[in-house]
Amino acid sequence: MIRFISFKKIYFVISALVIVPGIVSLFLWKLNLSVDFTGGAIWETGVSAPDARKLEGFLGKKQVEEVVSVQSTGDKSYLIKFKPITEERKNVISDVLAKKYGEVKETRFETVGPILGGELIFKTIIGVVLAALFILAYVAYQFKNKMYGISAILAMFHDSLVILGLFSIFGHFFKVEIDTLFVTAVLTILSFSVHDTVVVFDRIRELSRIYPKISFPELVDKAINETIVRSLNNSLTIIFMLLTLLLLGGVTTKWFVIALLIGTISGTYSSTFVAAPLLVVWKELMEKRKKWTKNG
Repeated sequence: MIRFISFKKIYFVISALVIVPGIVSLFLWKLNLSVDFTGGAIWETGVSAPDARKLEGFLGKKQVEEVVSVQSTGDKSYLIKFKPITEERKNVISDVLAKKYGEVKETRFETVGPILGGELIFKTIIGVVLAALFILAYVAYQFKNKMYGISAILAMFHDSLVILGLFSIFGHFFKVEIDTLFVTAVLTILSFSVHDTVVVFDRIRELSRIYPKISFPELVDKAINETIVRSLNNSLTIIFMLLTLLLLGGVTTKWFVIALLIGTISGTYSSTFVAAPLLVVWKELMEKRKKWTKNG
């Protein structure tokens, strides 16, 4: 049997090495929010520009300051995101493009007001907080111990920091935007992480009934050894599917799939190497507290 818990400090150091740069990035550069949250316009159009970078550069030269980003969505098709603009201003920009590249074929033009964007941010935060509270209550009730619930939430918080931090870095260096698809990815990741954590916790509970006399760290080691293969197989299945989507999917879903990939890896890691060791640390602290109380 592999003594996983004996390396718990190493697991926490690995987590810190991934999370700390992300936290620094969040403080320095924050998140690059899309027009879904900040308000603005999305214009999908067909233009015979060589690529997205040259199209964005041309718009910059023409002092079209409303442009936030330009993404290629296919052959001579682009998704242009603007700060809040009117239909009339969009038509002016369309004329500018037509003079340079010829015919401009508009597929769609959508606007999102800043009030709607702010409301979406508020609802997203409320949704995540409520989900965390329900998970805390459910896990604590099922396992008759609040520390199980707290450990599950900390593992979930770990995964949130990993993905938010990395996407803050991606946003700064690669101009990756945080949109509603990203929120969907985060919520999916958190549910996966909690599910994996509950599987490990459930095995710990079952083994504590079968082996009531063995130490708690040994019990957790045994639970991890018995669940890790299943957890890895489950995660690898998801990863292979996501890699296929990444290779064959479109540009618009690329970063959504990357978010799911990062979250799957982080969730698999945290359920086994963060949540379970946290239970052991908590148990050790409680035992030390009892000794101090007796000696005092």
